[in-house]
Amino acid sequence: MTTPPRIDGPRVNERITINSVRLVDADGEQVGVVPTRDALKRAYDAGLDLVEVSPNAEPPVCKIMDYGRYRFEMQKKKNEARKKQKIVDLKELKVRPNIDTHDYDVKMRAAQKFISAGDKVKVTMRFRGREITHQEVGLEVLKRIETDLEEIAKTELRPKMEGRQMIMILAPK
Repeated sequence: MTTPPRIDGPRVNERITINSVRLVDADGEQVGVVPTRDALKRAYDAGLDLVEVSPNAEPPVCKIMDYGRYRFEMQKKKNEARKKQKIVDLKELKVRPNIDTHDYDVKMRAAQKFISAGDKVKVTMRFRGREITHQEVGLEVLKRIETDLEEIAKTELRPKMEGRQMIMILAPK
């Protein structure tokens, strides 16, 4: 036995199975509570569809409108909203506790570029071998990064240990 395909969106015309509905006509005027078949007849006479706009109301609210145009408008609104949203990426910088000044400057330029582009930066301090015994050295480097970038970024996640690495996340202000 196959299940019927799922219909997205509001119920339209014959799919409205309730006995009576609160009707709003094509001009936006409140008609009142009418039997569903009378509402359907009015919609067909106007050459439009009967669309259930508020199914949870008592009785459900239905409006006489062009359903194809309504779906088109809703799709357009959804596409506009998707266009306007900014996807924030998480970029990662890997550093070591004994980083040299030139390497540090290169990493800082990369971090500034990422943050000015609107991305978050995850700074990972890797400890190898016996470096793990001097975690304070790594913490000092992370604090230095934090203070150097404090004008353009805020600390979202304070430095914390995860296994053999210390992690900090910076986000644009």
